[in-house]
Amino acid sequence: MNVFFEESGDFKVGSVMTQAGEAYQVEMASGKRTKVKSKDVLLQFDKPAPAELMEQAKAISAEVDLEFLWEVAGEEEFGFAELGAEYFGHAPQPAEAAGLILSLHSSPVYFYKKGRGRYKAAPEQSLRAALAGIEKKKQQALVQQGYVDELKANQLPESMQNIVMQLLFKPDKNSIEYKALDAACAELHTNPQRLMLAVGGVTSPKALHMAKFLFENFPKGAGFPDVPVPSAPANLPLANVEAFSIDDVTTTEIDDAFSVTRLDDGNVKIGIHIAAPGLGIKPDDAVDKLARGRMSTVYMPGDKITMLPDNIVEAFTLAEGKTCPALSLYATLNPADWSVLATETRAEMVPIANNLRHNDLDDLVNEETLASGEGDYPRKEELGLIWQWAQVLEAARMVKREGFGLKPEQNNRVDFNFYVEDDVVTVSRRKRGAPLDKIVAELMIFANSTWGKLMHDNGVPGIYRSQGRGVGGWNAKMQVRMLTHAAPHEGLGVDQYAWSTSPLRRYTDLVNQWQILACAEKGVMAPLVAHFKHKDAELFAIVSQFDAAYGAYADHQSNMERYWCLRWLGQENARQVEAVVLKDEVLRLTDIPLIIRLPGMPSVARGAQVKLDILRWDEVDLTIEARILEIPTDAAPADVDFEDEVEDAPEESVDAPEVAVETAAEQPPAV
Repeated sequence: MNVFFEESGDFKVGSVMTQAGEAYQVEMASGKRTKVKSKDVLLQFDKPAPAELMEQAKAISAEVDLEFLWEVAGEEEFGFAELGAEYFGHAPQPAEAAGLILSLHSSPVYFYKKGRGRYKAAPEQSLRAALAGIEKKKQQALVQQGYVDELKANQLPESMQNIVMQLLFKPDKNSIEYKALDAACAELHTNPQRLMLAVGGVTSPKALHMAKFLFENFPKGAGFPDVPVPSAPANLPLANVEAFSIDDVTTTEIDDAFSVTRLDDGNVKIGIHIAAPGLGIKPDDAVDKLARGRMSTVYMPGDKITMLPDNIVEAFTLAEGKTCPALSLYATLNPADWSVLATETRAEMVPIANNLRHNDLDDLVNEETLASGEGDYPRKEELGLIWQWAQVLEAARMVKREGFGLKPEQNNRVDFNFYVEDDVVTVSRRKRGAPLDKIVAELMIFANSTWGKLMHDNGVPGIYRSQGRGVGGWNAKMQVRMLTHAAPHEGLGVDQYAWSTSPLRRYTDLVNQWQILACAEKGVMAPLVAHFKHKDAELFAIVSQFDAAYGAYADHQSNMERYWCLRWLGQENARQVEAVVLKDEVLRLTDIPLIIRLPGMPSVARGAQVKLDILRWDEVDLTIEARILEIPTDAAPADVDFEDEVEDAPEESVDAPEVAVETAAEQPPAV
């Protein structure tokens, strides 16, 4: 005797070897034996042979007219044998009965299973809806396959052209377009980014990196709506100075300028003049909402996304030949020892006589020419006096820093400037700590520290940068935090530090400028008029939002710098390059700030210079492969600082060309 039975949702046939009570020992065509309960047996038959019956059943099942079978079934629950008699017009033969069971079981749209061998026809309304759904899926499958074929032929389907970014960065995985893209990638053994580059959905790896950043951080686009340009009060006093700025040639958001005045008593008054958009922009107005939505200017080689619209930047930037609204900090100094005798803060109109540029002055202004008085360049006398004060400021900070238990700052690092024109990149090296850099950095630190103290002394909260060792004592990691109250910045060697000198580029500085203006105008009465009060939830929210945005912008800048470094390799056909060992398996190229990790490389002393063979790189995933060609036995330490302490990175530095060096502040050295 043979049996047709159900096992784990599948139908099988076999020959009965033995029977014991309610169970059969069944041998199948493969020779495998299994125990089958009698309740799972649907048919018992002698002929044909089990394997032949299954073949006949499958053939009969394929020929069953499901629509007719559904009509014959009626509305009541039925057994397969009953329906077989109606459908075939006679008691079904074993092969017919088995074929009918296979058809019923494989057609859940038409028939609902109610038990072993028992079914019920689906209601007509449900059946028609299900069939319509099946037909729709079939049509979608055809459309999807058409998309796959187009993608494989390096053509971008029309329906994908307006949703490329969504497909790449935030796809609806149930959409036909995504399923087609995923299927095409699987067949071509690639990923969506590379496939979109191949079919023209994205024009270049650079465009891909930019698109990802914009999609995640500027989903509505990087443009600005039309807003009225605010203006400073008309009654501001005019400063009796000739101010000048020091910036890179590409800088347009000129936040800071300086002036020097010799006083009749022999003292010197040095002015630090900061662009004052806070005199025109008011908290919660339309422009403030734009700035707060961005939190900072985004810098990258060859491009930037400004925090404020261009026409508003133009209205407040400290441009040469203009008289600009500014928040000025004057320090009266004794030139005998450059001690600070007094400071004064006031809002005023400041004439800007010069916009000095690093690109023009770096070769003329250095420690030697400043010491000897040689050379001829604009604002020579003023720069000489400010340089003397800057050195005193730095020395005082180092004493304070050592008092916090830290080692002196290292000035032997190298900064890199990127210039991009017509998709050609130039990377230039600048030694950190050059006089012009130090002048700007030291005076900005002085201003941020002095104004931080001014807010603290007048009982007005601000946004401070604090750096110190957390839990764990002297060997704990230095941590940088943003606070709304004054606290030491040990890395810089100051008792408090509030970002206040870049209000055109950072929202925290604009917030602090409002608070400083209240202090300058009202003094100890400032807490009554300052916009932000102590424990103001809005101020805490700004700190949190700024931290998140600033981190995302810094990551993007880092990615784009790495992209342009890889482009430089191809542009210069650089295959054998010099690199300096930073630590363990990490190196940095000498000519560009490209970091390379070489797992398993031989142990080499930090600072040693080695020669690398560049094997390949990828501008999409920003990876690079290289191998060591040569390790000189007499390798001298390179121009890189190997301090691990995060605090060694400066908070203030001169801007690189449209790449704010400040965005790298407090990051580990070596890049």
